[in-house]
Amino acid sequence: MTFKFLLEKSRNLPPRPVPTLPVIGHLHLLKQPLHRTLHKLSEKAGPIISLRFGNRLVVVVSSSSAAEECFTKNDIVLANRPRFTIGKYIGYNYSTIGGSSYGDHWRNLRRLGTLEIFSASRLNMFLSTRQDEIKRLLCYLRQNSVNGGFAKVDLRSKLSELSFNVIMRMISGKRYGEDEGNEEAKHFRGLTAEVFRCAGMSNLGDYLPVLRWIDYKGFEKNLANLGEKMDVFLQGLIDENRHDINSRNSMISHLLSLQQSQPDYYTDELIKGVMLVCVLPYIALWLN
Repeated sequence: MTFKFLLEKSRNLPPRPVPTLPVIGHLHLLKQPLHRTLHKLSEKAGPIISLRFGNRLVVVVSSSSAAEECFTKNDIVLANRPRFTIGKYIGYNYSTIGGSSYGDHWRNLRRLGTLEIFSASRLNMFLSTRQDEIKRLLCYLRQNSVNGGFAKVDLRSKLSELSFNVIMRMISGKRYGEDEGNEEAKHFRGLTAEVFRCAGMSNLGDYLPVLRWIDYKGFEKNLANLGEKMDVFLQGLIDENRHDINSRNSMISHLLSLQQSQPDYYTDELIKGVMLVCVLPYIALWLN
């Protein structure tokens, strides 16, 4: 502990709030909502502060000029992501673009997204999908009007579902919104809700390694089971598209066609990781 304290003093770190407790550091200061707590700490200690969350050093940047310095001028230096348990079991051992370290693999994934998934030509191929989902929403609104009058509609949830169905049809060629009452859609929505429940939990084992060694509250075991279920589901979508590769206009089918020419790179695991990265932001919007 003394060596660690002296080492941190020699690194010329930004100021930190007091007190810093042994072992847990500043974890005791964290309260919800987190962004307001960090804002109050920065008001006391300055626009750039350092915090110790267990064994992890965290730097909080609160000014626009400092943020620009960090993420525009020195973005490569700060490009690596911290590794949390969820990235191991849900993010295919930190191999997705959201969890991998900056390097050749990350650059290849970014190039794949830019050229093969989100290019203008690829997005234009799904124009009919977007138009169809908009028509479905308009039909729903028309059917819910009372005798041609007015009806109260929660547009936020319907627009979120619209986005969710568009992205799922682009990825797999299938709809998974709430109006799809089949068991597969319900199963997928349940899995994704559980992923976000785990992602939103504070896993103390990520900050205090001793708790991870004993699997505090069984978090890692539950996460491993959830990751296995999600993997089985995504693999099922890949297998469906593989058997119907020539007739489906989907992202999976396109990646499988690339797999035929470069099987060593476009593995099923890479494709599943790309699927997760594409769909999780829309699921977050939909669940909220």
